[in-house]
Amino acid sequence: MMKSNNTLKPQDILILLKICTLEKQKWFQHTLAEDLNISQSEISECLSRSKYSGLIDASRKRVNLLNLLEFLQYGIKYVFPQQPGALVRGIATAHSAPPLNNKIQSDQNYVWPYARGNMRGQAIQPLYKSVPKAVLNDQNLHEILALVDAIRVGKVREQNLAISLLKERL
Repeated sequence: MMKSNNTLKPQDILILLKICTLEKQKWFQHTLAEDLNISQSEISECLSRSKYSGLIDASRKRVNLLNLLEFLQYGIKYVFPQQPGALVRGIATAHSAPPLNNKIQSDQNYVWPYARGNMRGQAIQPLYKSVPKAVLNDQNLHEILALVDAIRVGKVREQNLAISLLKERL
């Protein structure tokens, strides 16, 4: 008998954040799968891993927000670290995207690599490969994921500002 692996994966955080952006709206696994370009079976596996980790409740419908915020604040940069890469075309993230781009001035842009992107900057690999496409129609998710990337790659000031904004938005 195979033992299931309950280790969190980056797409688990993406899915939990998407659920958070839906607030009180009713959601279904198949709609999450469509919105995020992730298979429905992967959504189901994510919810199981998240339940095991204490990031979603036993019904697998409500995110345990305090636990998720604690993980984002103290763990994400260690569990899913990222270093800026080569200059590429892509979609703005971290301090280069709203809401931080209005608060932090920088000569260096950070982007998720995406051929149809509108900005050039250093590549930041997104939490999951479908992120650039998923955020094109969801500005709220884009901003939340950009804040998470600011925690993953930013300096202390950027991290603290991102954490503060995440606490307000989630």
